Amino acid sequence: MTLPLQLQTYHWDNDQLQLYVPDPQAVQAQYQSQKEVNSNTPFPYWAKIWPAAVAMGSFLLQHPEYITGKKVLELAAGLGLPSLIAARYATEVWCSDYIAEAVAVVQQSAHYNHIQNIYGTVLNWHHLPQSLTADVLLLSDINYDPDEFKALYAVLINFLKKGTTIILSTPQRLMAKPFVERLLQWCIHRQEITVQQDEAAIPISLFVLKINAPL
Repeated sequence: MTLPLQLQTYHWDNDQLQLYVPDPQAVQAQYQSQKEVNSNTPFPYWAKIWPAAVAMGSFLLQHPEYITGKKVLELAAGLGLPSLIAARYATEVWCSDYIAEAVAVVQQSAHYNHIQNIYGTVLNWHHLPQSLTADVLLLSDINYDPDEFKALYAVLINFLKKGTTIILSTPQRLMAKPFVERLLQWCIHRQEITVQQDEAAIPISLFVLKINAPL
């Protein structure tokens, strides 16, 4: 799927970021067209900026100490808003998604913003290289499918064991509560952030996870 792009601006207090976002009408039109051919066609959720990503961007701007001078990895990044913010402070940012087109759009946003320390890569959290490491792992709005929770939990534990700091932002979904509660034993910071989107106030929970001794 190749979609037309438009620049979209996000504001936080005295800061802002412009990045490329697929045209929503084009996204819907192509999705409907493909769904007529194959009813199992998944909706391209990567093609939208979700409130949890905006909340993550806000948190990184407020707390750059978590990422300054660090190697940062974002998994399931979609359009990569947190990665683009993190690149202001981090030594390097690896922005990944399992959808190649999402990674390509992030790279266009990085080029537009003259960011040279973002590296786009296609990764699927079900098949991560054992050698993959990062000082900080960013994850926004990834705990939405209960069928994925077991695999996702294993990914988080693997990074925690390597000494990675994990920053996770999530909407307050009831069905994800047990997943989040399993992680709270490693929570060193928690913050509630409200994001205004489509005339609605959306509460987002943000967690910083870290262990100081091997599990």
